[in-house]
Amino acid sequence: MPPKFKFTREWIIDSAVNVVRKNGLSGLTARGLAAELGSSAKPIFGLFQNMDEVQREVINSANALYQSYLQRSMSENKYPPYKASGIAYIQFAKEEKELFKLLFMRDRTGEKIEEDREAVRPILEVLMQNLGLSEDEATLFHLESWIYVHGIATMLATAYLDWDINFIIKSLTDVYEGLKHRYTGGK
Repeated sequence: MPPKFKFTREWIIDSAVNVVRKNGLSGLTARGLAAELGSSAKPIFGLFQNMDEVQREVINSANALYQSYLQRSMSENKYPPYKASGIAYIQFAKEEKELFKLLFMRDRTGEKIEEDREAVRPILEVLMQNLGLSEDEATLFHLESWIYVHGIATMLATAYLDWDINFIIKSLTDVYEGLKHRYTGGK
């Protein structure tokens, strides 16, 4: 009978997430993960087919963490829902720099990436309801706003800047109001 592994898939995935947090995606190697686990690489390959599978699980785990930031920010009612979603994205970039880079700044060459309105449907609904926009207008509004939010988040994740949260909130308000004026004619 083969020996039982003292590690679980979840434990290995959590350890792999920690490796990425410390060393970025490039640090997620069998050797680096084994060192984090305090073992050889054998338990990893007893539970995963290869490091690509581990990487996919780390991406899933990082995305679940990002979604929790989004849910928490939008449910706190501290900010209007649309602003809360942008703040959550920026906060995730600031607090989880390497996981943010993994999700939103990795090379996507060879990946099939589609504009998926369903993924942002709740955000589009907020814009359509609050501003009276059509779905196409809400989509364009969101894309233009997201470019700005992504720029701030990227600069925080790469330590290019470290803006105060109050300045970020003011900046997001200014962009929102400018886009609102453009799409609603100042209504």
